[in-house]
This record gives sequence, C-alpha cells and structure tokens, in this order.
Amino acid sequence: MTLCADFDALRASAADVRIVTSDGQSIAAHSCVLASASPVLERMIDRARRGWGADCTIRVLGVSFDAVRAFLHFLYSAKVAPEEEELVGAHGAQLLALAHAYRVGWLKRAAEAAVSARLTPERAVDMLKLARLCDARRLYLHCARLAAKDFSAVERSDGWRFARRHDAALQLELLQLLEDADQRKERWARERAAQEACRQLGEAMASLDHIFPSDGPARGDAPCDKAGCTCRGLQLLMRHFATCARKAAPGGCARCKRMLQLFRLHASVCDRPDKACRVPLCSHFKAKAQTEKEDKTWRLLVKKVTRAKVMSSLADRKVVPEVVVMSWTMYNGRVAKLR
Repeated sequence: MTLCADFDALRASAADVRIVTSDGQSIAAHSCVLASASPVLERMIDRARRGWGADCTIRVLGVSFDAVRAFLHFLYSAKVAPEEEELVGAHGAQLLALAHAYRVGWLKRAAEAAVSARLTPERAVDMLKLARLCDARRLYLHCARLAAKDFSAVERSDGWRFARRHDAALQLELLQLLEDADQRKERWARERAAQEACRQLGEAMASLDHIFPSDGPARGDAPCDKAGCTCRGLQLLMRHFATCARKAAPGGCARCKRMLQLFRLHASVCDRPDKACRVPLCSHFKAKAQTEKEDKTWRLLVKKVTRAKVMSSLADRKVVPEVVVMSWTMYNGRVAKLR
C-alpha cells in the first residue's frame, strides 16, 4: 500500500504550507486542506501568514516523521479505510496525541480504539498517563481494567517503576483505580448473591402455590412431577414444622423459624382471596400485616421476591419477550466485563 498517494499529486501542485518535524524534515501541504480538517491548524496558518507573509511554516514537534506523515495522510483522506487500520495501530499513541492537540475528533476516536485494541499490561501505565493527558476516556477505562486484571504484569513494567520513582500522583491514581475496581467487583458479587437469594425465594413461593393449588386438592407429601421443581424440599421442611417439638421452646428451632418466614413471605406476595389460598398461616399473616406496620427492609424484600417471581414465570414461557432477553443479555454482559 502506498502510504500517501495524495502527496504524489501534492508535489506537482502549488503547496503553500510547509510542515517541519522534530528531525528537521519537511512536508509540503495545502493550507485549505489543513484548515478545513483542524481548527487549531487553521488558527496557526492564519497567525503565521499575518506575521511572516506568504511563507507559512508549521512545526510539529515531539513525534516521529512517519507519525506526522501518517497524520497528514489521514487529514487529506478524511477517513480511515479498512486497509489502513494497521497504519493507525503502528502510530496509535502518536496519532492520538496529534489528533487531540489539533482537535481532529474522528481521528482521535480511531487512534484511541487502535491503542485500546493493542494494549498490553506492560504499556498500561504509559497509556493511562497518555489517556489522562489526551482526555481519552475509553482508553483510560481500558487501561484501568487491564491493570486490575493483571496487576502483577503491570508491576514489572518500566512505566510502573518510573511512576513509583518520579510520579507519585500517577501511582496513587492507579492504586485508587484498582481499589475502586475491587470494590466494584465486591458490590457486584453481593448484588448477584442477593439476586440469587431472591430468585430462590421466588421459586419457593411458586412451589408453595404448586403444593397448595387454589383449585383441586393439596399435594401434601405426594411427589412432584414438575421438572426442576423444589417442592420436595419444602414438603420435608413442612413435615418437620408440623412435628417439631422445639419450635415452642426457648430459642426455638432454626428450621421452623425458616418455615415461618416462608409462610409470612408468601402471605405478603399472595394475591389470592383469604378463603381461596390453602397455604398454612396465610390468612393469619395477612391479618397481622393489616394491624402491624411492616418495616422497610421487609417491604423491600417482598418487592424483590415479587420481581424475581415474575421474571421466573416469564423465563418459563416458551416464547420469552424480547425486552426480557435484552435486559438479561445486557446484565450478563456488564457482569462479564467486571470479572
């Protein structure tokens, strides 16, 4: 691939701007193209012409000649073709700095994506500092995520050793990012555990409805023929509750207390009339809830279990609504990124 096919035609035309790089080499360019591509270059060209006449020289320092040449090529083409992605990747960091300095937004986004795709733990600290200087939020988050994932490799990098000796602010910032990532993982783990508990409670409520249907006789200890049902465990727990002699003793029985909590939770989510519901103690807890005010924590638990019960019933359908599929996919995607 010819790096800058536009430059061949440029040499034969009247170029009115000269770009000088750090090593003293120069590249001819057109002011109209540069001014239309970058507002910063437009002001620099205007200032140079007002100060020194027709001769216009712009110095682009701090990056290599090849990076400046690639930068001008993309300014002329105004896009990154699929076959030019390797060129962006080869000069990604320098193109990102140039695009940020000269306010070429589309090229900055392309360079940021290229640097993020080729990021390694050894370069995470250097690219983190570059992302902070260039206000590249996507690259910044990618560096932080990579450092949290493989911090041992980051500690062995030259960038980390330099930050420890000469840039305490960068070191502190990276450590804070790692701490935030750990706290975020712990928070997500707690949320997943809470959601799993609510899902299990929702299944328990559905099992109670299955054991004590509103129409037809109660199943009692009869085995359940429903696939994946947890009725058997509840049947054993209710049998223990009916025969346990320790539930009235001081301290009580832990299993009986758990069964009472399930009965109370069922009464809170039950939408059947009092006479139509056959679950034990349902009417008792409903009447008690009308006379006593439930605390905020219990109301929140009831709300979450009701939501889990609804989601479980939707998941059991043969045709799941599209909004449920999209929500579940989005949730799993967010969790996978934090792992």
